[in-house]
Amino acid sequence: MTAVDLRVAQRPNAPMTTYRYDEYDSAFVRERVAEFREQVNRRLSGALTEEEFRPFRLMNGLYLQLHAYMLRVAIPYGTLTARQMRRLADIADRWDKGYGHFTTRQNLQYNWPKLVDTPDILESLADVEMHAIQTSGNCIRNVTADHFAGVAPDEIEDPRPTAEFLRQWSSLHSEFSFLPRKFKIAVNGAVSDRAAIEVHDIGLEAISNDAGELGFRVSVGGGLGRTPIVGSFINEFLPWQHLLSYLDAILRVYNRYGRRDNKFKARIKILVKALTPEVFAEKVDAEWAHLKDGPTTLTEAEVQRVAQFFVDPAYQPLQDQSAALAALDSEHPGFARWRARNTAAHKKPGYVAVTLSLKPTGVAPGDVTDKQLEAIADLAERYSFGEVRNSHEQNMILADVEQTQLFQLWGELREHGFATPNIGLLTDIICCPGGDFCSLANAKSIPIAEAIQRRFDDLDYLFDIGEVDLNISGCMNACGHHHVGHIGILGVDKKGEEFYQVSLGGSANRDASLGKILGPSFAQEDMADVIEKVIKVYVEQRTEDERFIDTYRRIGIDPFKERVYAANH
Repeated sequence: MTAVDLRVAQRPNAPMTTYRYDEYDSAFVRERVAEFREQVNRRLSGALTEEEFRPFRLMNGLYLQLHAYMLRVAIPYGTLTARQMRRLADIADRWDKGYGHFTTRQNLQYNWPKLVDTPDILESLADVEMHAIQTSGNCIRNVTADHFAGVAPDEIEDPRPTAEFLRQWSSLHSEFSFLPRKFKIAVNGAVSDRAAIEVHDIGLEAISNDAGELGFRVSVGGGLGRTPIVGSFINEFLPWQHLLSYLDAILRVYNRYGRRDNKFKARIKILVKALTPEVFAEKVDAEWAHLKDGPTTLTEAEVQRVAQFFVDPAYQPLQDQSAALAALDSEHPGFARWRARNTAAHKKPGYVAVTLSLKPTGVAPGDVTDKQLEAIADLAERYSFGEVRNSHEQNMILADVEQTQLFQLWGELREHGFATPNIGLLTDIICCPGGDFCSLANAKSIPIAEAIQRRFDDLDYLFDIGEVDLNISGCMNACGHHHVGHIGILGVDKKGEEFYQVSLGGSANRDASLGKILGPSFAQEDMADVIEKVIKVYVEQRTEDERFIDTYRRIGIDPFKERVYAANH
């Protein structure tokens, strides 16, 4: 069987920085909206009970939370146009309570839509080539990627075309629409892992072999939740042509052998652990033997078709402005702080990538108002070729900003609340909505994040502490990725009261690790004190240039445990 292209239709006038829907994409999204509108009408009329309606709404990203429905919108590989940002703002204003919430899956959630309005919301999204399909349910979820894709100096290959292949391959894939459990894929194309691939069901890392050929290193069986596991690499070099057929084989093995009798043991990580990675890989290879070189084999023409949407924007031939920026730093300490933490190196001279912090003190991490969404759209058009990214750390990125415009941009970001200079620092907290919204949560997350932010509001001290990843989850589903925080906080229920368990030593980066539980849990009012004690041990014990995670790995958990619990006995 010869290789064929997955799809050939193109839009001749599509912009060249983000993928645009073709006729197939547009048709299936519109058809799904029409189907869902009918399902909603049946629910509202009483023809469907809530239990009967449940599978229909989940297939369209609609959850029933603690107080209201929640709609989760897909943002494939975290890339948005200014036009799409404005539509998200409009939806927040018209059909929600004036804000949205960016998640650790590079999605956006609306927490207060009315059921009767959800078909109109989905139709509005379809108008700007967006949807909520497969943001829930036992299917392949939104594919995530490095938020610096295409601009990072350490990039081997832009992961966005690969992520787009996976979006097209997985969307409404009938064989993988009813998996044993939800399924998440992340793609990284750089030396640094900014996509956390080792804690996903499948993680893909772009690599080159000795002959200079492109391929992927494939990790399987990572994941957090009730049973956190770091994935295992089962293929050290998968040629790019065979990406889809190999992933087909992985999903088929999972579909065949994955447990369906217990949802808590249904994730692929449980299967890989039970079989061992070696045996799982053997089963994948056996299945792949029937699929390799089949119709899903990627061709050069297909790669070029998708890659054309991710070429560089119209960069100007600029000179590096480091000297001029250093002079501004000396005149404006606030600008210097912000530039040190919130800008990242760019592959092109004279440009930087800028991260907009969504973590000011007193605001739920990841929340953004409709007015702020509009402002980000304006900023993207004026400073970054009309494109914006969102990260799994729940921040926004303008990926292509001229260095000469940084000072002006900083001023505008301050006006809109995006200039908190805390990217990568302790107050850049990853946090799920927790018990304030989620019916699954054991405890609130947002008040804990705010208490810690207020305790560490001294910027000089925050900068002195240095890089610390602090993640908070309201329950064992781990939507806040607490297992892989340098400091992780988990909300737990103790006889109907909210308590918090602390773990140390997790990391979502290359050579990922899971945190180790510090000891018995703490009451809400104690949490800021606990984190302060943990940080003091680090500051006292660190050597020059050590990050928190480095010190923890050198000295272990005992010094932290002794300090934290000493005053309680």
